[in-house]
Amino acid sequence: MFERIILLALLVKGGEMIDLPSPQFTNVSLEECIKKRRSIRDFENKELTLQQISNLLWSAQGITDSVRELRAVPSAGATYPLELFIAKKDGLFRYIPNGHKLKKEQEADLRKDIARAALNQMFIADAGLVIIITAVYRRTAWRYGERAYRYINNEVGHCAQNIHLEAVALGLGSVPVGAFDDERIKKILKLKEEEPLYIIPVGYRKK
Repeated sequence: MFERIILLALLVKGGEMIDLPSPQFTNVSLEECIKKRRSIRDFENKELTLQQISNLLWSAQGITDSVRELRAVPSAGATYPLELFIAKKDGLFRYIPNGHKLKKEQEADLRKDIARAALNQMFIADAGLVIIITAVYRRTAWRYGERAYRYINNEVGHCAQNIHLEAVALGLGSVPVGAFDDERIKKILKLKEEEPLYIIPVGYRKK
């Protein structure tokens, strides 16, 4: 617990903090979301609302038990190695689960840079929101050693699937992107110890 408090203090130091609205539950059933989920690569260049972003991030890493600080996806030993970044028109932001906030990391619109680093999959740049899931391996490795890599790979899958299903519930499209140049993504996002694992563009499907 003490380590988490120190980590949170470091994360929120500097940068504009934005309070996200509380997630609003939809009336779409889980079964319907599973049935309708498809990989979408044609997006309208249209921004998402703060409420939509709130729901997506909450489904990915939101705190669902405030007493025990448990999150929306399972994590080995509750070590929570994942860090979420979002790129949109007005900059790059880090998701802060404690308090359900966004911390502004950069002012620039990085979506085209991210798309180029993802082997020129330029449809990424058209999405209103680009989620980058990263991991800090030491958070899990100190307890589980080499086994941590397997656990974190499992965890990022849980996280990504929640994002895709929530996107469907919100009437949006998404696609998992695993092909990218790790070092270029780290440089674009100015990552330190975070390792990029997944890129998920989310947006309105082009009609």
